[in-house]
Amino acid sequence: MTSARSGGPSGTTVLCTASALVAFAANSVLCRLALGRAEIDAASFSTIRLASGAVALVLLSLGMRGRPLRVGGNWGSAALLFLYAIPFSFAYTSLGAGTGALILFGSVQATMLLAAIGSGERPRPRHWIGLALAVAGLVILVLPGLRAPSPGGAMLMTVGGISWGIYSLRGRSPAGPLAETTGNFIRALPLALAVSLLSVRHLHLSARGILLAGISGAIASGAGYVLWYAALKGLSAARAATVQLPVPVLAAAGGVIVLSESVSLRLVAAAILILGGVALALAGRGNRGGLRSG
Repeated sequence: MTSARSGGPSGTTVLCTASALVAFAANSVLCRLALGRAEIDAASFSTIRLASGAVALVLLSLGMRGRPLRVGGNWGSAALLFLYAIPFSFAYTSLGAGTGALILFGSVQATMLLAAIGSGERPRPRHWIGLALAVAGLVILVLPGLRAPSPGGAMLMTVGGISWGIYSLRGRSPAGPLAETTGNFIRALPLALAVSLLSVRHLHLSARGILLAGISGAIASGAGYVLWYAALKGLSAARAATVQLPVPVLAAAGGVIVLSESVSLRLVAAAILILGGVALALAGRGNRGGLRSG
């Protein structure tokens, strides 16, 4: 893994990153709509999400390549994708949205930043200050809704966050992001189907729940993860970790628009701290991109 980038992120990297973060936030809103209102069970939501994502990616690959399908990815990354998607859905059956977001993104941050430091990246002081501001904003955003979390739900969300962090770190393969993501979704699908079979007693489906899971898989997950893999080629591990912090703010904004939740001063203050902290953390210095190599 490259420990430093030359200059700041390119325009393409910025565009892919921003689009991917919007997709991540959309997944949270779609999950709240489906699971929060008992439109579908957690196992079915995850399976339909991965299945629709796999179908959409295969069709996209065939349409863009115009020749027989060739997929990348590997079983290791597919297992990590599975270990993110399944715990994420099941955790939200026992955790509040704010508590779940804090546990998930805290786990992602810890995983990716520890990996960055272990591989030789040395975040500069402004990176740590920016990260501290962003985390403070995230805490402000979710603190009013925090309560003692379900131990099982907290453990599941932690597994999901660690898995997503490692999955992101593995996203710098030489194969293209579309081929990589397509292969990972295809391989993860039978694992999700196995969980659905084991959870068949809790099967609960509605047309709305199936539709929400399908949109989550085909658009917010499939397309979103392709964009994220493309963005990772231009981001260091430390930057990739920090840049995901605005997702809870974007998800909260989606809740205001889609779920008619009210705008609060807390949300505005948290948005300023998180977005400002990320901007500070991502500000490069010279041609070293704000990171020292060890």
